[in-house]
Amino acid sequence: MRELDYDKLCSDIQSWIKQYVYSAGAKGVVVGLSGGIDSAVTAALCMNAIGKENVMGLGLPCESISEDLEDAKKIASTLDIEFKIIDLTPTFKEFMKSLEIFIDSNKIAIANLKPRLRMMVLYYVGQSKGNYLVAGTGNRAELAIGYFTKYGDGGVDFEPLGLIYKNEVRKLARILKIPEKIIIKPPSPGLWPGQTDEGEIGLSYDAIDEILFRVDNNLNLDDLNHEDVNKVLSLMKKAEHKNQIPPSYNFT
Repeated sequence: MRELDYDKLCSDIQSWIKQYVYSAGAKGVVVGLSGGIDSAVTAALCMNAIGKENVMGLGLPCESISEDLEDAKKIASTLDIEFKIIDLTPTFKEFMKSLEIFIDSNKIAIANLKPRLRMMVLYYVGQSKGNYLVAGTGNRAELAIGYFTKYGDGGVDFEPLGLIYKNEVRKLARILKIPEKIIIKPPSPGLWPGQTDEGEIGLSYDAIDEILFRVDNNLNLDDLNHEDVNKVLSLMKKAEHKNQIPPSYNFT
């Protein structure tokens, strides 16, 4: 993996955030706080970049685990940023009543409604605050293999951690003084009880990071587990449509 000066990386990302927000003519940033490390680090970087008074955290539980919301509160308190809770559970249940005709809906289709509802609220609050941008919380691994919901948690204005590997996010978290409980907490989208990123993907983030690092830098993959490599490459291929602007018909 690459050798980095993490203090400098923090500073560089914060400078980039500040420049991006102000170049967009935005007044601030809204971040969905899930209680996990990625959203905590994103919020901390934004706070350092543009000031805590210009960053708003949102807790958006939707049939969520109560511990996640408590962790989100802890993050907001640690950073001393404004934090509001909007419980989307009643909205989600009512929404599902309208979709009862689709009795064959699968678990993933139903679960993905939750991040899409959150996306709508983030943009509503952002506009209501007077042009706040929505900060994404995806890291390099999640974006590369498509471990996010299209037009859900993938529907954002900018991705501060989009090129940062998961193991690097952990190192940034310690520099930013994110609570240790959040750093060591198993990553999870929190869409159903017991769900974890690594359990659902079937690979550890350490393995994914190593494969992605070698792919990104055109390095040899032969000494790595071939099944793991093929799985990551396959996921990357399937995720291409998630990471591109929707194509339009082109006159020829």
